[in-house]
Amino acid sequence: MLDDIRAALAKDPALRGVRSAEVLLYPGLWAVWAHRVAHRLHRLGVPFVPRAVSQWMRAVTGIEIHPGAVIGRRCFIDHGMGVVIGETAVLGDDVMLYHGVTLGSRGWWTDGGHVDKRHPTIGDRVVLGSHASVLGPVTVGDDAMIGAHVLVVRDVAARATVRAPASVTVAPAVPDQAAALEYCI
Repeated sequence: MLDDIRAALAKDPALRGVRSAEVLLYPGLWAVWAHRVAHRLHRLGVPFVPRAVSQWMRAVTGIEIHPGAVIGRRCFIDHGMGVVIGETAVLGDDVMLYHGVTLGSRGWWTDGGHVDKRHPTIGDRVVLGSHASVLGPVTVGDDAMIGAHVLVVRDVAARATVRAPASVTVAPAVPDQAAALEYCI
């Protein structure tokens, strides 16, 4: 738990000085800690309870981590609302996820029925930007950076950076100045 707190303090610039105590209010920490309990119970074959812990933590934090997922040391989920980590996902050490990240499967219709590995494997020191989705049994190599709003469905090499295309602003066609002013109001 202390490793997780130290990781959050190191990675979040908002946690400086007297505000560093606020780390204990971070939902990402609580979700990871509860997951560690649920995961142990899941591995022991305890029925119902691991999933109940997972769903309770989802209701409390907005972060859903299946008890079967494997999460390495010092995982930091910043602004975690909407994070989903699937059953067969594996995360390495020192991974950082922002809000809205999905580590999911591509769907039962593409899995070809029941398969053992449906979710991604994330290497060590990987950063996953806001609303990034990594789907299927793909591997993201160590030290990769996945940008915001990126959809990953193929393996990503170690140390690679994956970015989504930037949005383009298109100005409306306004025939005259009066119409332009009316448009702005």
